Amino acid sequence: MYDRWNLDLLYKGFDDPAYEADIEEYTRLQREMHLFLEARADTDEVTLAEGVLEYTERLAEKLERLFSFVELSHSVNTDDGAIMAQEARLMRLYSDGAADAAAARKALGGISDLEKLLSASDKAKAYEFYIREAIRDCRHLLSDEAEAVVAAMDTNAGSAWANMRSYLTSTLRVDCLGKQLTLSEVRNLAYSDDPALRKAAYEAELASYEKIQDSVAFALNNIKNQVTTLALKRGYASPLEQTLEDARMQRSTLDAMMGAIEEYLPAFRRYFRKKGELLWHKNGLPWYDLFAPLGKNEKSYSPAEAKEYLVSCFGGLAPDMAAMMARAFDEDWIDFYPRAGKSEGAFCSGIADAKQSRILTNYDGTFSAVDTLAHELGHAYHNLCTENELPLNRSYTMPIAETASTFNELHLGEYALKQADSRERAALLDSTLRETAQCVVDITCRYRFETRVFEESRTSFLMASDLNRIMLECQKQTYGDGLDGDFLNPGMWICKSHYYSTGTSFYNFPYAFGNLFAQGLYSLYKERGSGFMDDYREMLRLTGVHTIEQDGEMLGIDLSDKAFWQKSLAYVQSQIDEFCRL
Repeated sequence: MYDRWNLDLLYKGFDDPAYEADIEEYTRLQREMHLFLEARADTDEVTLAEGVLEYTERLAEKLERLFSFVELSHSVNTDDGAIMAQEARLMRLYSDGAADAAAARKALGGISDLEKLLSASDKAKAYEFYIREAIRDCRHLLSDEAEAVVAAMDTNAGSAWANMRSYLTSTLRVDCLGKQLTLSEVRNLAYSDDPALRKAAYEAELASYEKIQDSVAFALNNIKNQVTTLALKRGYASPLEQTLEDARMQRSTLDAMMGAIEEYLPAFRRYFRKKGELLWHKNGLPWYDLFAPLGKNEKSYSPAEAKEYLVSCFGGLAPDMAAMMARAFDEDWIDFYPRAGKSEGAFCSGIADAKQSRILTNYDGTFSAVDTLAHELGHAYHNLCTENELPLNRSYTMPIAETASTFNELHLGEYALKQADSRERAALLDSTLRETAQCVVDITCRYRFETRVFEESRTSFLMASDLNRIMLECQKQTYGDGLDGDFLNPGMWICKSHYYSTGTSFYNFPYAFGNLFAQGLYSLYKERGSGFMDDYREMLRLTGVHTIEQDGEMLGIDLSDKAFWQKSLAYVQSQIDEFCRL
């Protein structure tokens, strides 16, 4: 019990007749939409729009179900060739329909009289936001044939590079203290109570990267060049401009947030230096002690104990969330422990048609691991809030995706602090601050790193040594004198999967947004009480049909105003002040 997730609600395996039936159904729907689009010249706009929406809706639901099963299976068996073959098969199916998908998007984007369509069609009215985005996106679509070629080539280009990197990192054997461990297991030792073990794990991690860094450097260069080439071909000024448009986020909001973060970096450096002093370091905090617990961590949580703790913690905040958390444990939504072939890190994946989610962690029983569960269950709660929305209205963007998860972490931290004595409070504050520092300081570092990789890879090939150098420079710029400059981590570009996507760039600043937006929301919850949660749920429910700025407006927040972000960071600074006093 409480070990591995159960995917039977999707399919019982690749030999499940339902799996092949759904592939056949998806193929049939593709053919039908192709014929429908071929005849669109003789179709009035209302019939055309309703047909496109109907086919797009049904295809999206079917493809999401198929991909969920394949990708979830792959995430815990990255070295399984049969799963990789099925993943390639689905990518080919998807790419086969890329030209028709582009044509369908263009059909919606080419509507001549949107107001007339909205008044004549209930289905179009329900999908007004989706149609308006299609009109916007048409400016960036290539020809139908070119879109098909791009989708087909990505299978053997950017996505293949990403799969190779995932395979290399998940199957890497790290020599540490006479044992061979997975990269996830070694990185988890950063939370150990034993300082010698933390340092040994850090040294082993860096040494292990030398085995794969050249191959991963090729992956990163080629992925970033593919993304840049396509962004420019589509008429974007840069990959960042494309990312912001995809995120439904204004540049003014990003600049306001990043500007506020820059002002508060010295406060975080003070936290790092103080922690370094407490751990007997004289030149700032070495990287291997970033996640060191303060004092001996005697409490270890079994999954059953983590369930009890989380349900108790969140029952007072949102009973529907606590009930969902209990289901997640009892119905095997969670794959807990690290093992060979399993992806590193943690994630949550929604299964919309089943109204459930699946969560991957590399659980080690620490409070930090419980915090990770709370984070991922926050994603699951966001999925719960949107589960009854129309299929094409459920999709929310990267920055808002990290809000519910971080809101949960903040509530868990408050709950734990209320039960703590002064010594425990210092340790819990440290736990909270190190997570916040990851979302603010390290994310700023990653944002700068990715910006530079995009810029510099356009004119030169970045070897592993170049990427190590850029990472070190970005770490020194952001962490400053808070860290010991002799003990940084130049290989952080290897272990973070977020850099290796052709469909999602800059998956870094959304974590800062989610953390600081959630800080602001949690302050509102403390001001307004339980009544705030109804507004919060409604905001989450509508994230699929709102811009980021509209999400803020629903709760009375102007996200393009630096003052909002400064207020969130000022609260973090007060926690740093208390930590330093304690």
